[in-house]
Amino acid sequence: AGKTTSLRLLYGLLQADAGEALVDGIDTRSRPNAARARLGVLPDARGLYPRLTARENIAYYGRLHGMDAAKLETRIDELVDLLELGAVARRRVDGFSQGERMKVAIARSIVHGPQNVVLDEPTNGLDVMSIRSLRRFLRSLRDAGHAVLLSSHVMQEVSALCDDIVVVADGRVVAEGSPDALRAQTGLESLEEAFVALTFGERFAEEGAA
Repeated sequence: AGKTTSLRLLYGLLQADAGEALVDGIDTRSRPNAARARLGVLPDARGLYPRLTARENIAYYGRLHGMDAAKLETRIDELVDLLELGAVARRRVDGFSQGERMKVAIARSIVHGPQNVVLDEPTNGLDVMSIRSLRRFLRSLRDAGHAVLLSSHVMQEVSALCDDIVVVADGRVVAEGSPDALRAQTGLESLEEAFVALTFGERFAEEGAA
């Protein structure tokens, strides 16, 4: 549909053929490092280093962002507490559960304190309790004033977490608004049915609801 491609444009893994991508007004093409400093990115592939402990994985990314050693240790302590990683923080991540790996990956992505957090399909492979934990954490980021950009095709998660939704189909934005606005636009009670109608046409939504 274009969701992951759009996110990769934002954090500089791809270059747009036309137009521009801005992060807090910073052009990602002309000032990529400045734009990345404003982003915390959780990609679809978690990419943790299995031989490092959870703390070491987080610390490595903090050093890549040029963080002072003392401030970095304090920040890691904060994230370990916030994400409830205390029991596993000094263990190698090889053998971690999907939920534990997700928490380490999130901590790593926001160790430098970015204003904006970008997550690509963050609930993939997670159990119910891990999903609930992730929801709580994302809400806490939102309540603290961070912008959270979430890419997902799971409408249950979108409905539970998102204040504003952008529907992308075939590389184009086909609708934008709050969950209530999208339901009102389509005249459908279910956000999933509204999404299907906006993406594939009302006939498919009606068939799914039948």
